[in-house]
Order: sequence, then C-alpha cells, then structure tokens
Amino acid sequence: MLKLLFFLIFVSPICFMKNMFWMVQNLLFFISFIFVMFNFYNNYFVNISYFLGSDLLSYGLILLSLWICSLMIMASESISKFMNYPEFFLINVLWLLIFLVLSFGSMNLFMFYLFFESSLIPTLFLILGWGYQPERLQAGIYLLFYTLLVSLPMLVGIFYLYMYSGLNFYLLSNFMFDYDLLYLAMILAFLVKMPMFLVHLWLPKAHVEAPVSGSMILAGIMLKLGGYGLLRVFSFLQVVGLKYNYLWVSISLVGGVLVSLVCLRQTDLKALIAYSSVAHMGIVLSGLMTLSYWGLCGSYTLMIAHGLCSSGLFCLANISYERLGSRSMLINKGLLNFMPSLTLWWFLLSACNMAAPPSLNLLGEISLLNSIISWSWVSVVALSFLSFFSAAYTLYLYAYSQHGKMFSGIYSFSGGKVREFLLLFLHWFPLNLLIMKSDVCMLWV
Repeated sequence: MLKLLFFLIFVSPICFMKNMFWMVQNLLFFISFIFVMFNFYNNYFVNISYFLGSDLLSYGLILLSLWICSLMIMASESISKFMNYPEFFLINVLWLLIFLVLSFGSMNLFMFYLFFESSLIPTLFLILGWGYQPERLQAGIYLLFYTLLVSLPMLVGIFYLYMYSGLNFYLLSNFMFDYDLLYLAMILAFLVKMPMFLVHLWLPKAHVEAPVSGSMILAGIMLKLGGYGLLRVFSFLQVVGLKYNYLWVSISLVGGVLVSLVCLRQTDLKALIAYSSVAHMGIVLSGLMTLSYWGLCGSYTLMIAHGLCSSGLFCLANISYERLGSRSMLINKGLLNFMPSLTLWWFLLSACNMAAPPSLNLLGEISLLNSIISWSWVSVVALSFLSFFSAAYTLYLYAYSQHGKMFSGIYSFSGGKVREFLLLFLHWFPLNLLIMKSDVCMLWV
C-alpha cells in the first residue's frame, strides 16, 4: 500500500510543471494498471504496512478511485485550455485521490474517520473553484454542514469503542456490541454520505453546481464511502442492527420510489442523473441492511457498477453541455440529429443504468432483490415500483434528449472528439467486463 501512496505523493510536483496536464493523467492510468496486478485474492488483509492494508472490499474501491480520478482529468480538457489554474485543479484531484486511497486502505477505524472527513475538503474546492453558477457557494455549504454535523457523534462512538477494544477493523469483528446509541452514532455519518432519502438534499445541489470532474467523483466514489463504512461497522454492530435495520430499509425503499417519481419531472440533465443516484443508493442501503450474504455481496457489486455507470452519464451530460451551452432537456433535444455517434453511448450507458444485461448493475440488482425479498415479502411492492420507475426515468432521459426536433432548428453533424469516445468507452467497458468475473465479489464475505 505504501508504494501506491508514495507514487501518488511523488506525482504532486509534476502537477506544477508546464504542459504536464496529460502526463499526470497518463501516470494515474499507469498506476491503475499496476494496482490491478496486486495480490488481493485472500479474504484477510494483505499488503499490510503499519495502519494500511487491503482486502477485497478495499481493493475494488481503491481501484475504482484510481480509475475514476484518471477519467476525471481526461474529462476536464476545458480546464486545461480555457479555465484558470489547471495546475491547482490537478493537485486538488491528486490529493483527493490520496485521501480516498487512505480511507479505503485504512485498517484503523479512527484513521478511516480522519481521511473520510479529509476527502470532503478537496471536493469542496472542486465545487467552489471550478463550478458553474454562483449557487455553488450554497451547494458547498450544504455539503459541508450535512457531512460535518453527523460526523461528530461518530467520533464520540469511535472513542467509546477505543475504550473497550482496539480500533483495528479485523480485530473489531470479534466483538459484538449491543448499544443503541453507539449504533446510531456509528451509522448516521454513513447514511448521510450514501445518501439515504430524507438526508439527500445536499447531493442534487452539489451535482448541479459541480464541474464534470466534481460530479464524477461525487457519484463515482464519495457515495461509496458511506456504503464501505457501513460494510465495515456492521461486522461488530450485527446484534443491534437486527433490531433496528427495518427502519432504514423502509425509509430507503419508500424514498427510492419517491425519488424515482421526482426524476420523472426533472428538466436538468445533471439533476436527473443525480436523483437517479439517490434511488440506486436506496436499494444498495436496503440490501446492505438486511445483513444477508446476498445483500452484502449485491450492495458491494452495485456500488462498483453505479460508480462507473453514473460517472459515464455525467460525462455525457457534460459533452452535450459543452456543445449547446445548456443542460436543460428542453434545449438538449434531437441530439440524434446533432451528434449521432454519441447517441450510441447515451443508449449503452442508459441501458446499464436501468440494469440491462450484460452490465454489472444487473448482477448487483438481482442479488439485492434476492436479499430484500427474502428479508420481507412486503418489500416486493416497493421493489417492483422501484424497478419500473428506474426503467421509466432512464428511458425518459434517453428518449427526451435524443429524439424530437432540435430547439435551435440547426441540423449539423457534430462529430465527437476521440478523447470523448475513449472516455465513454473506459466507463462502459469495465462495467460490462466485470460481470465475466462475478464470483470475485462473493469471495470477501
């Protein structure tokens, strides 16, 4: 783990050299491929170095972080050409990546908390520094206060745990705590980060105001920090979890249906994709809270799948925004005439978003359906609505943006750039390739 960390730290000075924007991106791709070759097939911690280690759960999410951060830089060509301070943008992305690798690689609960909170700062800078509208200040405040407010009880919970046991994740799983307040303190921070319905208001705001790189990292990785944290803390909160988890499952399932309905009346491309993230994370949270084998594996799989799929959709929305200067679906009409080659990518990523085969989303959703229905038959009602509306708003997004008469009445062909097609391919290809090795996600439990 330290070799990965040192590599990232030593890339930092390169960010400040002239004409090194694409060099940094290539180096991040390089380390992604090197990391793929690390040994991770044991279900105990390997590559241990002081407080850092990696089991399968960490491995998948660290790899996703490296991959999405490489693609973030690839998607942000406009920053290198037209905007100010591209070198500060690079260093910001790099330090965000370092904090994420440290969060997912920490074996110590306090260290995880520390880096979990630290990752908020570069994200905030991304939104405030390179966002689009003045409202980004409000979005940044929402993000900051929602996250910090619920993190303080978690810190108290960590100190309480430290009093009675160590803070090592692997050793903590030998304990079973049955304290209601500890349970609440430990999971609230993660529920907001997921985000669960009712505490999700910061997410659409942050997405709409963030630049494309900010949206990609928020959808791709930051939402996964919550799921990862829950997977870790439930190893010692199982007993009290069995008593109270029904509450969060109920909120998530009903909330998922309501958010799906909200999706159907969005006119902003980014807002629609952001709300669809809330609906998908609702089903991830429900499956995870059942604490069944299927649920834990399904939530992990869908987190990886959603990270790639949602990030790809934000890239598509940004490509349209760069051409037409608007994210409104009333203006982004008839893109089939305007950018025919991009329509294929809209279709492929929309199909993945509604869990069509052979995407990894399908595997995740089938596992989650299995776990939630076996947990309670009543949940079939909410799940059927959720699945139906998931397809409905995705088709609405695709059909409304690709078909119809162009608002401006111009019928010109705009070929995309090779960089953009490569960017979309690198989102879509792993998403459909990973299902070939679907047994891996079953190893860690």
